[in-house]
Amino acid sequence: MQPLSPCPSSALQCLLRWGASLALMVSLGAQAQTLKHLELQRVSPRTWFVQGQSAMGSAANENFISNAGVVVGDKAVMVVDALGSPHLATLLIEAIRRITPLPITHVVVTHYHADHIYGLQVFKAQGAQVLAHASASEYIHSDTARLRLQASREELFPWIDETTRVVSPDVTVDKRRVIDLGGVQAVLLHAGPAHTPEDVMVQVPSEGVLFAGDLVFRGRVPYVGQADSAQWVAALEQLLALKPNTLVPGHGPLSRQPQEDLRQVRDYLQYLRQAMGEAAANLEPFDEAYARADWRRFEAMPLFQVVNRMNAYNTYLLMERQPSK
Repeated sequence: MQPLSPCPSSALQCLLRWGASLALMVSLGAQAQTLKHLELQRVSPRTWFVQGQSAMGSAANENFISNAGVVVGDKAVMVVDALGSPHLATLLIEAIRRITPLPITHVVVTHYHADHIYGLQVFKAQGAQVLAHASASEYIHSDTARLRLQASREELFPWIDETTRVVSPDVTVDKRRVIDLGGVQAVLLHAGPAHTPEDVMVQVPSEGVLFAGDLVFRGRVPYVGQADSAQWVAALEQLLALKPNTLVPGHGPLSRQPQEDLRQVRDYLQYLRQAMGEAAANLEPFDEAYARADWRRFEAMPLFQVVNRMNAYNTYLLMERQPSK
């Protein structure tokens, strides 16, 4: 388990916080000890990934709720997303070292959500360059990022603490950038604004593999947040046109049938827009619209009860502002 960091607060506050942390560790027991290592799953001869849990982030799961990818060339290694805590990033590096001694030279951030970025500082300390779309700077310097980190230090302690920080990219991606790792190339493509303004996906053409970030949630309901779902649907159409053989989503198991999984996310977003768009156009109250909507196609999916109502409400507000989209 990650050691407790020095506390900048008063001695009493430190004792209280450390005491709470020790109580948490005891109460979690074996559950908190499950993440002693991460296992890389092989996607293709040159690519791997680790799969996060289908859950909300918590101290119990160390915020291990998202996926991360690995591309291994003849000369260097690229990582796609840095996971949700520094400790997870350390475990990911250990897993990479079990398959190759090559240096990790690049970490691509598909988007700046907390479960994908809090491990960046560990890779940065080991000399890797961080790459992301330039529009990520809007989030990095926002009150949203500051408040999210503040909340994470409380909710995810001790995995996120006062030493955890949001790392800015060293290199910004515009529309397209190719990284040569020796014997294999990774193509970075800006797909946003969709799930976020800065969405970047990573295509490895020689492997037929596409790392889609949170443009694709597989086996669970997507988190829509404040996204413009019309643009997200358009981005999914772009992914469908790429016709990858294998797709690694931001959440959930890898897909050997990408077309089917891309359509499922697209269809969910389109139904949100249809149901909530009609309600907004007819000035129907949200609660009535939500109760009337037919969610049967999606309600068996994991996290439906946790996020679907929030997704619908955010879409309702969006459609109020943009009823014609």
